[in-house]
Amino acid sequence: MKPRLAYIIPNFFTASSIFLGMLSITKASQGEFGIASWLIMLAMIFDGIDGRIARATKTMSNFGAEFDSLADIVAFGVAPAMLIFFFAGDDFGRFGFLVSALYVIFGALRLARFNSTLAISDPSVFIGLPIPAAASLIAMGVLFFLNYGYESYKVLFLVIMLFAGVLMVSHIRYPSPKKIKINHRFFYRLLVILTIIASMLYLYSIEGLALLVLGYVLYGPIRASYYLIKKLFLS
Repeated sequence: MKPRLAYIIPNFFTASSIFLGMLSITKASQGEFGIASWLIMLAMIFDGIDGRIARATKTMSNFGAEFDSLADIVAFGVAPAMLIFFFAGDDFGRFGFLVSALYVIFGALRLARFNSTLAISDPSVFIGLPIPAAASLIAMGVLFFLNYGYESYKVLFLVIMLFAGVLMVSHIRYPSPKKIKINHRFFYRLLVILTIIASMLYLYSIEGLALLVLGYVLYGPIRASYYLIKKLFLS
């Protein structure tokens, strides 16, 4: 029988993700949008840690998977939706509320589809934009706009949120970091690339993170468009 503590640790990080999501909502309601955004990004780190601890300690369970999904809908569904609503959506009345609500609904649908797929096999790719990536796009977008004083373009955030929501329920494929295989020859090149990226993030934290997140989000539509064009004109 495995020690009970081994099961508690990953679920503690999952619970911490919920806590950070709720704290983000509170900060957003108080107008502290920068802090609220960073809390969502911190929740994403905790969300990555809990799964890795569970796999490393071989304490994966159905309870842990369901708990993780419930945490995701709070930290990466409700929290980003409320962040955008308080930051921009409230200025646009019903439309602003509708976009925030649709984002949460689409996020819930995305998680339900993922869980039903996970019950069959561990997917090598994500079908639809993962909800943590969608949340990070919103959080980094707010931080970027705050950093450069572009608050007057708040309507763009509603467009971004709607775009992220549609991508979540789409059938566009995204790579799963857990399934990326690195051979020995490419390892040193990757190490150099990661070092350069880390250096740029040190110098330009917000811009660098925003660019990385945007690159991942746009990878799916660009890849899908490439194969569609190839199928239509080159087949």
